[in-house]
Amino acid sequence: MQKPRKVWPVAGVVVFAALQGCAGMEGQADCPLPSQKPMAVAELFFGRDIKDRTQVSDEDWASFVDAVVAKQFPIGFTILNGEGAWRDPSLGKTMNEPSKVLIVAAAPSAELNARLQTVADAYRKQFHQDSVGILTTQSCGAF
Repeated sequence: MQKPRKVWPVAGVVVFAALQGCAGMEGQADCPLPSQKPMAVAELFFGRDIKDRTQVSDEDWASFVDAVVAKQFPIGFTILNGEGAWRDPSLGKTMNEPSKVLIVAAAPSAELNARLQTVADAYRKQFHQDSVGILTTQSCGAF
């Protein structure tokens, strides 16, 4: 049975300690298929609009993936295109922003926590972002 989804936005200080709770998943008995094992699944949300600039270009994104993401997750990851939205209280209207969604599934560990933090911090710094959204879940998987 899958446990409830936990949500942690990334801004300034990030608490990835919640992923450590995934380490408490006990063996294959909790997974529906014998080939599966407990895994942590992280989804990172990267807004592409940049203050004082149009947006993170496809070339900028590809360079970031090569230089940062692939180094942190050499075994693999998935990237999806997205469209983020939020209500801007100062303007009183809904704002939209193109985004990228990075999905990573791996054994839960402190090392995974550090890798996720490295990717989020690098994106925020390189592209002057206020935050990178992160969702983590406990699941079962086999690759």
